[in-house]
Amino acid sequence: MSGGGQPLYDSIGASYPATRRADAAIVSALAAHLGLCTDGRYLDLGCGSGNYTRALAARGGRWLGLDASATMLGHARSRPGAGNVTWVQGDAAALPCRDASCDGVLCTLAIHHFSALGPAFTEIARVLRRDAPFVCFTSLAGQMRHYWLWRYFPRMMAASTAQMPQRPALEAALRAAGLTQVRIEPFTVTPALQDLFLYSGKQRPQLYLDAGVRANISSFARLCPKDELEQGLAALRADLAAGRFDSDAGPSAGEAGDYAFVIARVAA
Repeated sequence: MSGGGQPLYDSIGASYPATRRADAAIVSALAAHLGLCTDGRYLDLGCGSGNYTRALAARGGRWLGLDASATMLGHARSRPGAGNVTWVQGDAAALPCRDASCDGVLCTLAIHHFSALGPAFTEIARVLRRDAPFVCFTSLAGQMRHYWLWRYFPRMMAASTAQMPQRPALEAALRAAGLTQVRIEPFTVTPALQDLFLYSGKQRPQLYLDAGVRANISSFARLCPKDELEQGLAALRADLAAGRFDSDAGPSAGEAGDYAFVIARVAA
C-alpha cells in the first residue's frame, strides 16, 4: 500500500464489489475486537471498496476509510449512505491523523500490500489512543501452507505465501512499533463465507472456475502464471468431474485456522 508505482487495485479492482462483500461473521468479530462504540473515532487502513468500513460504520462511530487506490475509493464513494465515513486516498506509512486521535484502527486483508510492516505499524501506534486496539484480519504464511490450492497452483501459492508475514516476524514488528498485548485468534473458512477472498473456496472449489471470482483475488489476478492457471483449472475441473477432489488433502499442517484476527494495543 505504501511505496512508489501504481496501486495494485487501480489495475485489478474494477469489478471488485461484484464478489467482495463484507462477511457478517467477520464484521461481528471485528466490531467485538474493536470494542466499537457509537462516539468513537476509527480508521480503516487499506479500506478498499469500503465494504467492511460501511458495515462497521452502520454499527456506530465516526470513520476514516483510507486506501492508496483511487479506483477502490471510487467504489466506496459511489455507494449511498455512510454519512459517518470520510474517504481519503493516502499512504499507510504517513497517516493523515493527529497523534492519539483514534479509538481503534482496522486493517482487513491488506497488510501484505504494505511495502514494509515497520513504518505502517509505527504510524498506527502513533494515531491510536492509549490502550486502544489495532485489529488486523489477515492470513499468516504458516496458515497458507495447508491450503489445498497448492495442488493446482503451486507457483501462485509460493508467491502469495511469500508476501504474507510469518507469525514471529509479525509479532516482532508490532512490538517494535510499541503495539503490545498481541493476541492472535484463528479464523476458519466455512461454506457460508460471503467475502470471496483467496481461500473462500475451501469447501466450494467450483468458485475458482469462475473468472469473475478470480479477477477480484489478487493472487490469481497478479501472481498466477497463465500456463499454471490453465493447467490448474483443467486439473481441478477433471478432479471435480471424477469425484476425486479432496478439500482436506493440504500439503502440510501449518498454523491453526485459515486466517487470523491479530489484536494489539498501544501500551497504557
